[in-house]
Amino acid sequence: MYVCIDLKSFYASVECRERGLDPMTANLVVADPERTDRTICLAVSPAMKALGVPGRCRVFEIPREIEYVMAPPRMQLYIDYSAEIYGVYLRYISKEDIHVYSIDEAFMDVTDYLGMYRMTAKELAVKMMEDVLRTTGITATAGIGTNLYLAKVALDIMAKHAEDHIGILDEESYRKNLWDHKPLTDFWRVGSGTVKRLARAGISTMREIAGADEDLLYRIFGIDAELLIDHAWGREPATMADIKAYRPKTQSVSSGQVLGCDYDFAHARLAVKEMADALCLELVDRGLATDSVTLYVGYANRAQRKPAHKTVSLPAATNSARQILSYAVRLYEEITDRHTPVRRLSLSFNNVSDEAYQQYDLFTDPAELERERRMQKAMLEIKDKYGKNAILRGMDLLEGATAMERNRQIGGHKSGI
Repeated sequence: MYVCIDLKSFYASVECRERGLDPMTANLVVADPERTDRTICLAVSPAMKALGVPGRCRVFEIPREIEYVMAPPRMQLYIDYSAEIYGVYLRYISKEDIHVYSIDEAFMDVTDYLGMYRMTAKELAVKMMEDVLRTTGITATAGIGTNLYLAKVALDIMAKHAEDHIGILDEESYRKNLWDHKPLTDFWRVGSGTVKRLARAGISTMREIAGADEDLLYRIFGIDAELLIDHAWGREPATMADIKAYRPKTQSVSSGQVLGCDYDFAHARLAVKEMADALCLELVDRGLATDSVTLYVGYANRAQRKPAHKTVSLPAATNSARQILSYAVRLYEEITDRHTPVRRLSLSFNNVSDEAYQQYDLFTDPAELERERRMQKAMLEIKDKYGKNAILRGMDLLEGATAMERNRQIGGHKSGI
């Protein structure tokens, strides 16, 4: 038995809680008032949803006749609340049986706890939800299922229509209640692209997927058809133990940003250098090195030009900012159109490994690299003690630089500290 708990309109509920408001009756949206009215609301209170306002709308889409409070994002506050709520779960369930899916959602394998607590899965879920509400003032919803997938679907579809905010599914009730449910996008991992491809094959429900010719599905979706077929039948072979045991074959670190306005070629190059420098510090902080760099450049929407992206290999694995920045800049200059404004950037360092295994080529001065590493570690110590903006490079003070503002953000939004 699995339980999936979600925190209802989490960011908005936290802001209501901080203001002494009831999220079930107060109209509140979490959005940055310093951005334009086209900015996306990170969350809206349940009271706003009851008025028909979707959770991820843009500010200008909120009907003018609705009066509401706009709360600037405070990401660090939400992380603190989430950590406190995780502590509540740990009162009942071991960390080995909890998978934190997102800041406001967690899966729990409660199979071995039901006998110990002499409770049903629903009774245990209710006890944890009540504890979360009592401890933090945040209302939770839950899905209960005989596998991870059914717990997630019970949460996403069934709990929304239940008075106690709890949905329960096994394979039999899944097929009975949801085989003909529409739209298919309500189901976990079924996106609009998948729905369109299914529609071209005359398929619009889980029942029709379950009854479809499997060879046809494999021709359309490749290996992903296996997951789609399993889920159509309400099956999920992955367990909590599988999640805990999973280790990716390769790892990467990455950074991305949507620029505040359209940048010309030179200013976007500066932003790439800043991102590369910040990622190099992250590598040093974690004792890692990389052997390749991938850059994605997205142009302004009005340009109607396809994004540019490419990967370049380094001569040897390294975390030297001096070495990596030169490759990142060279890659940027190679793939980016000089006359088209840039709006989105993403940089990844691939195949990261322990820096203890990094090698030097004939043209590398190990003593010089060691001096640079000591300087990077000194910068990290200063930032850790006094804040990320306590020490900066000269380029971070140039016009168009984004590092200082990004250092005040978490996940692209204000940290609130």
